Amino acid sequence: MAENDRPQITLITPPAYDWESFPDTLARVLDAVEVACLRLPLAGQDEFELARMADAARQVAHARDVAVVIGTHVALAQRLGLDGVHLAHGARSIRKARKELGADAIVGAFCGATRHEGISAGEAGADYVAFGPVGATGLGGELAEHDLFAWWSEMIEVPVIAEGGLTVEIVERLAPVTDFFGIGAEIWRSDDPAAALKALVAPLG
Repeated sequence: MAENDRPQITLITPPAYDWESFPDTLARVLDAVEVACLRLPLAGQDEFELARMADAARQVAHARDVAVVIGTHVALAQRLGLDGVHLAHGARSIRKARKELGADAIVGAFCGATRHEGISAGEAGADYVAFGPVGATGLGGELAEHDLFAWWSEMIEVPVIAEGGLTVEIVERLAPVTDFFGIGAEIWRSDDPAAALKALVAPLG
């Protein structure tokens, strides 16, 4: 990515939320900061409840021309008219998801901190890969370091997302070498998520 390109934002919702009240919060965040894509990493066994959460978020996002991808649930993506899926396990299932959703769908993959996994995902047809965590999350695991993003941005054309444990300092450091920042848990704990997002991405100008 060129030095003067401003990374875009993928906004990541909580894994569960009140589908009646959360859309208002989501709308305020989307109206405060330009967001390229909304990701729904929804967890739970009740498909009806998952569909209600996803559809409520979709309505808010699509009204603002923001693409929506859902974690893992290919069938829900099809049923609710979402824009694609985010797969949590690297290259696995990318070709299957692409076959089910079609060529125009967004199919992305989380690849941890592993260059090889990212390359495999790209070769399988991923529209983007996500590496992380890039900072402390309390969950442990290997960090995706600056060198990984620097190498990827120089050598690979597939867009890359930096996510997990973002701070203002990390955003500033990674901005020249990533295409997107995936932001979620960093802001939803705040009383004012829109203000928290603005503060976090302040280094992007």
